[in-house]
Amino acid sequence: MELLYGLHPVQEAVRSRPRDLDHITISRERKDARLDALVESARSAGIRITSEPRAQIDRMAKTEMHQGVIAFLRERRALAVEDLLAVQKPDGQRRFFLALDGVEDPHNLGALLRTADGAGVDGILLPERRSAPITAVVAKTSAGATEHVRIAKVTNLVRALERMKKDNIWVIGLDERGTPDYTDFDFAPTDCVLVLGSEGAGLHDLVKKTCDYLLRIPMAGGVSSLNVSVAGAVVMYEVARQRRAPSAPPPVKQKKPQKGLGS
Repeated sequence: MELLYGLHPVQEAVRSRPRDLDHITISRERKDARLDALVESARSAGIRITSEPRAQIDRMAKTEMHQGVIAFLRERRALAVEDLLAVQKPDGQRRFFLALDGVEDPHNLGALLRTADGAGVDGILLPERRSAPITAVVAKTSAGATEHVRIAKVTNLVRALERMKKDNIWVIGLDERGTPDYTDFDFAPTDCVLVLGSEGAGLHDLVKKTCDYLLRIPMAGGVSSLNVSVAGAVVMYEVARQRRAPSAPPPVKQKKPQKGLGS
């Protein structure tokens, strides 16, 4: 059974996969409009609601940061690389994936999933080893984005990236010694997968060798690199910016003819 806690993650689970929800438990001590709205939407979806003292929810969630609500869900179906590659895009739009090579901090993982959802990433590759699992901590940090992003668990990240290459997807790693700068790379014309390394060591050597390009984020200060969730956000939104359709120019305001004397 999978656990979720926090108002946003549980609400997103109610919206996106109500059939997987076994039941939701709320704190008897908490009374407010946000929790009432969640309970109402859950009951409308036919989800069973129970109540417990806050101390009991603390024990079930193993944290006090649950906001008075915890949900119990059946395990979701695991996706494979082929499931991500089957994504259909409208004509003219390119696929954009994210691969995480050893991100082990659940807060970094949650932040990356939240950004991936916001930036329009089509799917995420996570290795089964050397990676933080999708837990309630990750779900809460992602503000419910775990319910919307498509995640494939892979046993070997290098083989998964090679499989993507066969589908004409460019593999682009982020490395502090890479070149060129990420702003100088043209993400618009090709399908691509952005690969981010672990918090300390960065990309593993075999993963780095698999990349078609290694890009860097220029640093102006004394620190050599950014936190992985921040670096990922910077580049993901650069990809989204480059791929955004150019907005139509504002209409030209027609000048009214000026009336002269005697007109």
